[in-house]
Amino acid sequence: MPAVHHHAAVPSTMDVAHALGAEGAAAGTLVLADEQTGGRGRAGRPWVSRPGAGVWLTLLERPADASGLEVLSLRLGLHAAEALQPLAEGAVGVKWPNDLQIARRKLAGVLVEARWRDAQPEWVAIGVGVNLVPPPEMPDAVGLRAGTTRDEVLDVLIPALRAAAAGHGPLAPDELARYAAGDALAGRRARAPVRGAVCRVLPTGELLVAGDDGAEHRLRQATLTLQD
Repeated sequence: MPAVHHHAAVPSTMDVAHALGAEGAAAGTLVLADEQTGGRGRAGRPWVSRPGAGVWLTLLERPADASGLEVLSLRLGLHAAEALQPLAEGAVGVKWPNDLQIARRKLAGVLVEARWRDAQPEWVAIGVGVNLVPPPEMPDAVGLRAGTTRDEVLDVLIPALRAAAAGHGPLAPDELARYAAGDALAGRRARAPVRGAVCRVLPTGELLVAGDDGAEHRLRQATLTLQD
């Protein structure tokens, strides 16, 4: 049976979840922390996780196959954005590949790490950090509606994450339409790794950019730099 492991402070809920996964913890096991002293985001970037300032969690899942892993971060972001919308003051958008934003300010981040046995995923750790209030040292961050509690976030977020993790295969037409409706990048211009206009997310999870060189570029797990 899945369990909830709550900690006052840990370096990273991801590391705790991986240790539990190696011990055979069930799918749906949740690791929560009031504070992370070494929280990390994509590409190892630090994630500020102050006590009481946000929801810092990792959810452990055990997918039956690897068919949905390539788009899992996007699928999770989509479901999380829709779940958090009632708790936000503005429209919650999805920013490829793993952020949620409100008015171009970062609300939340998603980090997915899989552990494999042979050619099959043994478990997946889904790390999510959601700002209840924006960290003062991050002027480009934003929080949820004033007074929102961690329990309110967990009530809507955990079912959404579990539903996303149960998905298989590439993004479906309905998911692509929903993603496009909240796409924080569509129409903006990229400066790197290619220069051009951001078009849309593809079923494979790649980001399509119409390059200034006249070519269509499909980006996967790139660090995108915007012109504006």
